[in-house]
Amino acid sequence: MSPDAPKPTPPARRPSPASVAPVAAAAPTVTAAPTSDAASFGRVTDEGVVMVRTPDGEREVGTYPDATAEEAIAFFARKYDELAGSARLLLQRVTQTDLSTGSGQQQLAALRAQVAEAHVVGDLAALDGIVEQIATALTVKAQVEGEARAAAKAQAAEERERLVVEAEALANTAPERMQWKSATSRMRELLDEWKTAQRSGARLDKDVESALWTRFSHARNGFDKTRRNFFAKLDQEHNVAKETKTKLVAEAQQLSTSTDWNATAGAFKRLMGEWKKAGRASRSEDDALWAQFKAAQDAFFSAKDAVVAAENEEFEANLKVKEDLLAKAQKIVPADGKVKDVDAAKAALRPIQDAWDAAGKVPRKDMDRIERGMRRIEQAVRDAEQSKWKRTDPEITARARSMVEQLEKGLADVQKQLDKAVAAGNDKKVKELQDALEARSAWLEQVRASAGELDA
Repeated sequence: MSPDAPKPTPPARRPSPASVAPVAAAAPTVTAAPTSDAASFGRVTDEGVVMVRTPDGEREVGTYPDATAEEAIAFFARKYDELAGSARLLLQRVTQTDLSTGSGQQQLAALRAQVAEAHVVGDLAALDGIVEQIATALTVKAQVEGEARAAAKAQAAEERERLVVEAEALANTAPERMQWKSATSRMRELLDEWKTAQRSGARLDKDVESALWTRFSHARNGFDKTRRNFFAKLDQEHNVAKETKTKLVAEAQQLSTSTDWNATAGAFKRLMGEWKKAGRASRSEDDALWAQFKAAQDAFFSAKDAVVAAENEEFEANLKVKEDLLAKAQKIVPADGKVKDVDAAKAALRPIQDAWDAAGKVPRKDMDRIERGMRRIEQAVRDAEQSKWKRTDPEITARARSMVEQLEKGLADVQKQLDKAVAAGNDKKVKELQDALEARSAWLEQVRASAGELDA
């Protein structure tokens, strides 16, 4: 710079020594031109001091010994470009990457410190603008992250609430309706899900998490207590059932060799009813006891069935005899079911009945049919005999004849009254007496018919 050049205007406000202190920069081995227009904001005083222009006026930056003014300004302009590049990079990371707000704030604080102490030449107002953009972006990012954390916290609380509600529902299920194996497995899964949410999910407020954990823990403890009580009671019931069924097995084994078929079959039916009422022992013990009980029962009924099968062979022959006897007996009674000659019918039926009794038993499946057929024949003969007795009983005959006489006399009296009513022209009386006369006439005919049968 020429000694005759005008002196630069002193800065309107000089920065404090703490913020900007003139420094003597070592001459670099390579001098390169700045990469921006930062150099346009600087100048070199006659004393070789590099100055930078700011909105508040000029301020000293430093000195650059053994270099031209252009080289000195270029040196401090490159330092500005480096600092501005760092600022723009941080702005990009804040606005375009997932850099956390906390890390961004730390880097912003470091950047602010560098800018405040920077001895550079360039557009410091623009650099301050970038810094404020970073600060604003971090504020927005903090708000967004806060909202995201709040949403994540609310979702985490909702998820924990779901786990708690499901655990409480399991704990409140009636023990007799509980599927204990699947319910116990599910309760363990709920605890694992809780731990996973606690490790990797959003952190809840301490009071919220404490309240939810208290409910969750209470539900788990209640479930465990109910399960212990249920299985303790179940074990007790199993023991009682085992004791009862053991006695039933012993009784069944004693009955298994009995040949009193009907009584023992009834006893086994009773034992089966008691078995069903006894409840269940543990699965393995109940299965073993049932196998013993069924073996005893099968032994008895197999023996009984063998005897019945042998008897049925004999009974089939008896059935053939009785079917022939029934055919003979059916010829005694006419098709209309009215036996005319009672004495002959009784005489013909008596040897058939004797042979019937001597024939013995028939198979159970045919018993009702064959016995019912014979009872019909016997009943027809008895009815005929009873009818004959009524007809030949003198006392009954006398009563019938006396009634006929009384009805005839009464009928004659009614006829006389009717004749008088007709003569008197009493239509109402005539109608009543005609009805009475018809009724008595019909009754008389019935009695006469009965009396005629008795006389036959």
